[in-house]
Amino acid sequence: QVQLVESGGGLVQFGGSLRLSCAASGGIFSINAMGWYRQAPGKQRELVAAIPSSGSTNYADSVKGRFTISRDNAKNMVYLQMNSLKPEDTAVYYCNANLRKQPMGPSFSYWGQGTQVTVSS
Repeated sequence: QVQLVESGGGLVQFGGSLRLSCAASGGIFSINAMGWYRQAPGKQRELVAAIPSSGSTNYADSVKGRFTISRDNAKNMVYLQMNSLKPEDTAVYYCNANLRKQPMGPSFSYWGQGTQVTVSS
């Protein structure tokens, strides 16, 4: 059973930093893209940052220059370093992974349970 478990959320003041981590486990053969999404109250879930198995990263305009996504392929982990946090960054942050469980099998998208990030003004 594939599981994605996030950690590192919490309460931080305006201008502060947090680092989110996400560990993927459970019968994984390979992971393609990994990413972080967020959903604020009353808003749709939106992409924050994505990182492929190789190649360039992708960021939402609102976080460019402040957030950095990285991954450790050997550990099946993805990270999100968040600096210069603003109140508008307050949301539940979700980890996502597109992965294969079999060498020639299809890819599926999996989600973590989410971790709350709250930025006070």
